[in-house]
Amino acid sequence: MSLFRKFFRKSPRLPEAVPFDAPIEPSKLFYAIGDIHGCMEKLTLLLDRIEQQDEQPTIICVGDFIDRGEDSAPVLRHLKSLTDQLGDRFVCLIGNHENMCLQFLDEPEERGDRWLRYGGLQTLASFGIGRSPKDDLRQVRDALAKAMGDDLIDWMRNLPAYWITGNIAVTHAGADPNLPIGNQSGRNLMWGHPDFPHTPRADGMWVLHGHTVVDHPSAQDGRIAIDTGAYATGRLTAARVSRDGVTFLTV
Repeated sequence: MSLFRKFFRKSPRLPEAVPFDAPIEPSKLFYAIGDIHGCMEKLTLLLDRIEQQDEQPTIICVGDFIDRGEDSAPVLRHLKSLTDQLGDRFVCLIGNHENMCLQFLDEPEERGDRWLRYGGLQTLASFGIGRSPKDDLRQVRDALAKAMGDDLIDWMRNLPAYWITGNIAVTHAGADPNLPIGNQSGRNLMWGHPDFPHTPRADGMWVLHGHTVVDHPSAQDGRIAIDTGAYATGRLTAARVSRDGVTFLTV
């Protein structure tokens, strides 16, 4: 082969991505509520709307209950109360903001500044705790731990990172599309994975998630996105998922 021909030889074709065409097949009807971020009034309204539509449905909250909004304390207490009362019918998942709060409780000096920048100040205020630049982060941590109480902190520590029914996995932030849901790292599930938005899964699993704010909720290409930015937009969204498909409620 001449040098000219060798230079212009076609590159081998890469395999094309297989389109995601799996039907939505949950084992049971359920609702998933997007990122609440301290918006207690919106949460109450949305739960009322859900109750009007279906009697005793299973409800999954996708995490990020705290920070940024003004009512993190009542939101946490209300969600814990519902999980205590309803058991498997009401499931709360851990989000990256709950994780940052727990890291602050464990390592206030190393983790505190970051959490406070991302909305932790509003959470402190909701528990009746102020913070000035002169305050020692350990003292702030101690005040928060006392205000929350051991039961609420233990509840947060034991929140699961995902929930599955049929071929639908609910997580906070998505998942690595190349790994089974059960093999994911906590970071993938709480913070997301760079391949998640554009690489379809090959196992037929739909992933329902929050974390990334969208203008409108959607269900396409194996991904169901429901974070409509409640703390900033005033719109909190839930997805109703059944074998008939996905519909959305927004308040």
